[in-house]
Amino acid sequence: MATLAHHTPQTPFLSRLPLRPKPRAFSARVKMSLQESAPSLAVVGVTGAVGQEFLSVLSDRDFPYSSVKMLASKRSAGKRVAFDGREYTVEELRAESFDGVDIALFSAGGSISKEFGPRAAERGTIVVDNSSAFRMVEGVPLVIPEVNPEAMRGIKVGNGKGALIANPNCSTIICLMAVTPLHHHAKVKRMVVSTYQAASGAGAAAMEELVQQTREVLAGKPPTCNIFSQQYAFNLFSHNAPVTENGYNEEEMKLVKETRKIWNDTEVKVTATCIRVPVMRAHAESVNLQFENPLDENTARELLRKAPGVYIIDDRASNTFPTPLDVSNKDDVAVGRIRRDVSQDGNFGLDIFVCGDQIRKGAALNAVQIAEMLL
Repeated sequence: MATLAHHTPQTPFLSRLPLRPKPRAFSARVKMSLQESAPSLAVVGVTGAVGQEFLSVLSDRDFPYSSVKMLASKRSAGKRVAFDGREYTVEELRAESFDGVDIALFSAGGSISKEFGPRAAERGTIVVDNSSAFRMVEGVPLVIPEVNPEAMRGIKVGNGKGALIANPNCSTIICLMAVTPLHHHAKVKRMVVSTYQAASGAGAAAMEELVQQTREVLAGKPPTCNIFSQQYAFNLFSHNAPVTENGYNEEEMKLVKETRKIWNDTEVKVTATCIRVPVMRAHAESVNLQFENPLDENTARELLRKAPGVYIIDDRASNTFPTPLDVSNKDDVAVGRIRRDVSQDGNFGLDIFVCGDQIRKGAALNAVQIAEMLL
């Protein structure tokens, strides 16, 4: 990744950052994903950061499809989008857009999802929604495929029924990918999470603003604050989600509520503090755990080593642990700083540090993995 020291005015800084992989050239291997017998797809919000990542992940994983519709707002209609060596014209999102569509991946915001998600499901489309619109709705599965695949049992392409499936919040996904293997072994009683969340969580415009502010501050100019109400470059602040009556912001309460739903455990105690940090892409989380049954750190390492979608960076001798750069543009979640909580007696507490790509596993990859389970 480029650094500020390497930046020159002739080379825009943002263009040198790994925001998303470029579309791959058309190849024989990619052709195999286009099949007449495969499901038809729609990508809603295709011009946004997560929408573009949907396309990248679908291509990377050779997701089988017979056709694909690129859908977005009226403002984006008519734009051209590259996917698997072909160009597609973006269409304006309408209710009838879902006629004949088997699977729709949504990342267009909660209000759009609330309006068009149910309409799509009524037309027989299985909707995988990346917003918060349906996450806590009873009867709507909230799914991390490595954690609770059983939640969407019975929902399949070809059964003639539409459905809504919710993608959890990015912070919840990244956290539970690492914590769930430990929870299954020793049962988590209480979890304290502190997050360090990247600009990518607020979309492409926030990433652009972080770059712009960095330039401005280094040049001694006042920072432009359009996306966030305060300086982001060289600063950190409480997550910009609205603060609720109990003093927690909505991002923090998502971690509380979604963890209980995904684990199907209303008794587990969860508290969170979510912070926005001036990192371009990928979130980090400090997680403190209290268990019902003992779990020593060596056993925890073995459990995490075997866990799908997780890898360990935990070298105390060289002081090497997970960083956002380690996981940017990567599918798996990294975990380190695995140690016994010395504030608790015995082996009933652990501290871990987790990093995951917010756009990839925290959003697009998880949604495509859900879609793969529908086949």
